[in-house]
Amino acid sequence: MRYTKDLDQGKELVQEGFIKLFGNLEKYKNDGSFEGWVRRIFTNNAIDSFRRKKHQDFVPEDDYKVLNVADDKDEHEFLDPEEETIQPKHVIEAMQLLSPAYQMVFNLYVMENYSHQEIADELGVSVGTSKSNLAKARMNMRKLLKKQFADRL
Repeated sequence: MRYTKDLDQGKELVQEGFIKLFGNLEKYKNDGSFEGWVRRIFTNNAIDSFRRKKHQDFVPEDDYKVLNVADDKDEHEFLDPEEETIQPKHVIEAMQLLSPAYQMVFNLYVMENYSHQEIADELGVSVGTSKSNLAKARMNMRKLLKKQFADRL
């Protein structure tokens, strides 16, 4: 669900992932962890789906120059420490509200530990565009999570 906006899309990605997994099972050579190999298949499937839709909503590289989230004193403060703890479901709900490009870059960088160079290579964008999209995704996530918790208080 981290890569989709709704349950039907998520089910479709999972089904396609399992088809690819079982179709390539003989290619697994026990070189690394099976879990990592499976994760890579499913992640690549989500990337392929994103590419097929040919999203054009990436922020241009130049926009990154005006975004310096490191200067934002609230960068790592989604909530007041005394407020309710953020649960994984809250993060996924917020991620699903991001634009497809922001959602993809956020997932690949934060959740899958891809480098900006790897993201750029996979998605066919520049490294600066990847950084810009991640910065804006983080800002939007912060706003969405703050709003989620403000609405609950």
